[in-house]
Amino acid sequence: MRLLLTTDTHLPKRARQLPAPLLAELPRADVVFHAGDWVDTATLDLFEEHSRRLIGVYGNNDGPELRARLPEVAYADLGGLRFGAVHETGPAQGREARCAARFPDLDVLVFGHSHIPWDTTAPGGLRLLNPGSPTDRRRQPYCTYMTATVADGRLTDVELHRLPPR
Repeated sequence: MRLLLTTDTHLPKRARQLPAPLLAELPRADVVFHAGDWVDTATLDLFEEHSRRLIGVYGNNDGPELRARLPEVAYADLGGLRFGAVHETGPAQGREARCAARFPDLDVLVFGHSHIPWDTTAPGGLRLLNPGSPTDRRRQPYCTYMTATVADGRLTDVELHRLPPR
């Protein structure tokens, strides 16, 4: 099962459109995660239209229309793993322990907010993944997103993709 992970698209504030490489990945993925800060409903509509299965949450920059359509936290069982998605996880310091305590039943947590890619494993085994942002790199050298594979109850092939400069 192929996964696409993204967050913090911030359209149309940070970019006028999504990068072509990210758009091309949508129909290729069996499951697409978006960890919030869509900013406009048109982006959610586009993801719903082009994704086989979408797991999304709202972020701190998402208004009432998006909050009416998306949960704050989403959960899914995929290929023998328990996934969760949330926008904010707090400061980097202490993140692993904090998330492991908040989400004790998960194997993988997809999150956003910082626009900074993150891939760590908490004590106890919770994998924490932040794909960065495809439209707003902030203090990072590149805009990014992630792909991964779920097979036989394992998460493999986690890859951070750098997008070309705009």
